[in-house]
Amino acid sequence: MDTFATILGYWTGLRLVAPNLDPPTLVGTALVVNVCNAITCRLIAANIGRDPRTWTVAGLVAGIWAVGALTLLPSRTDRSA
Repeated sequence: MDTFATILGYWTGLRLVAPNLDPPTLVGTALVVNVCNAITCRLIAANIGRDPRTWTVAGLVAGIWAVGALTLLPSRTDRSA
């Protein structure tokens, strides 16, 4: 469980913010944070013309890394209309 907690901590970025979280707290916090990241990805994707469903799943799985990747992508929407 300790190895899983370490991997999850680095994957979500929580290990950098709170390195001493116990595993149950880490898992719960990671779940809440990744759900918030999934919602953020969905909103950003819809606004820049990307598939919201794909990016929602990416946000749930990859968390902040998906949000970062999505913010770097160019917009597919036509803003001239």
